[in-house]
Amino acid sequence: MENYFQMNFTVQQVNAMSNLGLAHLGDGVYELMCRAYLCQSGNHTVQNLHKKSIALVKAPTQAGFADKIKTLLTEEELGYFRRGKNAHTHDAPKSASKAEYAKATGLEALFGALYLLGRTERLQELFNIMMKEDN
Repeated sequence: MENYFQMNFTVQQVNAMSNLGLAHLGDGVYELMCRAYLCQSGNHTVQNLHKKSIALVKAPTQAGFADKIKTLLTEEELGYFRRGKNAHTHDAPKSASKAEYAKATGLEALFGALYLLGRTERLQELFNIMMKEDN
């Protein structure tokens, strides 16, 4: 039986996936991490958790996070980010520019690839950097 909580795809298997397939999966991984982060960060109402989750998963927020970690990525990770960023997506949502939407898709593709490769420690490292408040 497959363990969907701990994937261990090969680089070749991940590279064979479509750019938008990686972003689709990465979107779910990113949202799950955001929800867990918010739940552990304090006692919130469900309405408050929902509002904060939406704020974290919006394309402009993800684009800002992508800018924050981009210089820390390896060449391989940058490749996954670029694949998502350059994917042919439909129109961006009204709340985001096309550039922001492209960066957000790149971030999601990166998260999808790292998840499939079983690199959860690296995912956590990047996520923690993204959530860290700049003083």
